[in-house]
Amino acid sequence: MPVPASASRPAPASPAEARSTPVDGVEVIGALSPSRAVDFVTCPLRYRFRTVDRLPEEPSLDAARGTLVHKVLEDLFDDPAPDRTPERARGMLAPTWEALLGAEPDLAGLFEGDGPEVTTWLASCATVLDRWFTLEDPRRLEPAERELYVETVTESRLLLRGFVDRLDIARNGALRVVDYKTGRAPRPEYEAKALFQMKFYALVLWRTRGVVPTVLQLVYLGSGEVLRYHPDVDDLLATERKVEAVWRAIVAARESGEWLPRRGPLCGWCSFQALCPEFGGAPPPLPTD
Repeated sequence: MPVPASASRPAPASPAEARSTPVDGVEVIGALSPSRAVDFVTCPLRYRFRTVDRLPEEPSLDAARGTLVHKVLEDLFDDPAPDRTPERARGMLAPTWEALLGAEPDLAGLFEGDGPEVTTWLASCATVLDRWFTLEDPRRLEPAERELYVETVTESRLLLRGFVDRLDIARNGALRVVDYKTGRAPRPEYEAKALFQMKFYALVLWRTRGVVPTVLQLVYLGSGEVLRYHPDVDDLLATERKVEAVWRAIVAARESGEWLPRRGPLCGWCSFQALCPEFGGAPPPLPTD
């Protein structure tokens, strides 16, 4: 069985992950989150730019909307159940945005020059929040955890880690893992890719708590849809094998120095096009460290 790790481990890729602390008593060979695993599978060069080179990325309106909406949905549950209304959620947007600007001043640049007006953009965030209330009733929910950091160490000593948006625990102990997406639900042929992240979280929770989550729930606020999946042990074992295979491929790329680009439909949203050979660019030299 994998060695469980109850402490947290730092992941400098994001401010949220930086809150974690080292794993106690286990010398891990590396660390992988679901987002970084998806990065590598989608495009090894993108993984390199983000994780090896750690190149800065320009902020985007979509990413900022996701951050803001997630924070409001997290903090809304601090209020008593009767007060968790659409009006209350909308009223939290402006002060939460000001707090985010205080932590990340560069976000203000999104609204300079030809950018949209802040009030118009906040209204689009309110529309996304309103849609959530048509899918779930927060007055009837009492999450066990919000923004929960989870981790485990596999038999190969690979650290798996990530943040779960919401964990609900029923009276009978059943777990529901919930993740909010501010975009639209994927087409059926892309659902497996979307569920990989949720199976990753389910695997970590199973390894640390000994319970296979009953429901994995993706809430798509962009299109007002909910995708639910009921995993079993075979699903989670297959996910573990896939994660280990991804890590082996990452190690091979690191040892060879060949981080190959993979052109695809997401290239149009990539911050690194100017450095990508697929678009006439040239990657910088690999860091010597």
